[in-house]
Amino acid sequence: MNRRDTIIALIALASAAASRPSWAQQQGRVWRVGFLSPTSASVNPQYTGAFLQGMRELGYVEGKNLVVEWRFADGKLERLAGLAAELVQLKVDVIVAQASSAIGAAQKATTTIPIVMATTGDPLGSGFVKSLARPEGNITGLSNMAVDTGAKLVELLLSAVPKVSRVAVLVTPTGTTYRAILESVQAGAKKAGVKTLVAETSIPQEIENAFSMMARGKADAVIVGNSTFFIQQRRQIAELALKHRIPSMFGTRANVEAGGLISYGPNITDNYHRAATYVDKIIKGAKPADLPVEQPVTLELVVNLKTAKALGLTIPQSLLVRADDVIQ
Repeated sequence: MNRRDTIIALIALASAAASRPSWAQQQGRVWRVGFLSPTSASVNPQYTGAFLQGMRELGYVEGKNLVVEWRFADGKLERLAGLAAELVQLKVDVIVAQASSAIGAAQKATTTIPIVMATTGDPLGSGFVKSLARPEGNITGLSNMAVDTGAKLVELLLSAVPKVSRVAVLVTPTGTTYRAILESVQAGAKKAGVKTLVAETSIPQEIENAFSMMARGKADAVIVGNSTFFIQQRRQIAELALKHRIPSMFGTRANVEAGGLISYGPNITDNYHRAATYVDKIIKGAKPADLPVEQPVTLELVVNLKTAKALGLTIPQSLLVRADDVIQ
């Protein structure tokens, strides 16, 4: 290369560097991340805590180089659209959305700001991404696609309560995975020779009516579908299950920590910790369209022995040794 060509090449490199700031040049800026949730801040503090911990581990600290714009709908889903619009107006760098209702609201609010799904049951069926491997749009993140575990939920329930002949299935028709969860559990119950009783609820007041209906229908146990709504109402559900002496099975451990009997499903808290890695990659220049959606790698089994004792149940040792965690 002669001297003239060398000079032209150096000018071109300098021009490219000036037009596209490097990651090193951006390290001094403060990043603004929106967090959109359909629940209240007090419902799942372990989730937000796990997200912030993940961000800290990657070098982002609130008050230093990170501002998190927290937006909670407090269980009023109709507020999500307005809260999502607020985040867009603030021109946040990334929106982290909790659950399908919040993801859907963020999706309608912007097609340009990257959206990270902290957890959702069916990102494909909900229309959030074109495929898990290649999302294509401005949305990526994590899925808790454990909707097809109905047979396993029934199997584990029968291991704990062998005499179950009729199981209630508590679902909410407002959930995007409602149909998939219901059909999966019904298929698993049919295979095991167990009858099912469907109970639908969409507001807290209906949950009490649902448990009264289960008692009248002589349900021997209940399997509660995965739903942000049911996690938000986990204490009410646990108390009603104990009141009516109905053993309960869930897809998330938060319900068992609140007094439910057994859970089998992905570690949702870990999802929020892992969501931080998506935010970090996007901040460093990755496009959501190119980041594959992560699915649960392992499922955990949690048993609450205190609840079992209150129900007069003896959990077999064969089930306890399989449990990832036993709450005493």
